[in-house]
Amino acid sequence: QVQLVESGGGLVQPGGSLRLSCAASGFILDYYVIGWFRQAPGKEREGVSCINSRFGSTHYADSVRGRFTISRDNTKNVVNLQMNNLKPEDTAVYYCATRPRSGIRCDIRDQYNYWGQGTQVTVAS
Repeated sequence: QVQLVESGGGLVQPGGSLRLSCAASGFILDYYVIGWFRQAPGKEREGVSCINSRFGSTHYADSVRGRFTISRDNTKNVVNLQMNNLKPEDTAVYYCATRPRSGIRCDIRDQYNYWGQGTQVTVAS
C-alpha cells in the first residue's frame, strides 16, 4: 500500500529556512517520481518541485527556483525539500505526491496518483 507522510512544517520568520521530509512506503522509490505541491487558503494547489528518484533530475516552479532544493535518499525512501529565504507568500499546506517514473525527467504539471496528508508551513513575523 502506497503511503506518503510529510513532516517538518512549522512557523518560521521571513528569510528563515525549513526542511520538509516525505517518507514513502509501500513502493520502491527508484521507480517513481516524487513531487511537492502546496495550497494556500483560497488559492489553487500549485506544483513546487519534483525529482526523478532514479536519475535525480529535478523541476522547480519559477517562484521557488534558487530558494528551494529537492533531494532524495533512495536507501531510506525519503525525499526532502530544503526551503531557504522563505517569504510570507510561501505560507501554505505542503503535500508530497508520487507517480510512476516515465523517462529520465519529472514535471510538476504531470498527474500524480498518490498524496500525503500535508504539513503546514507558515512564514510570518
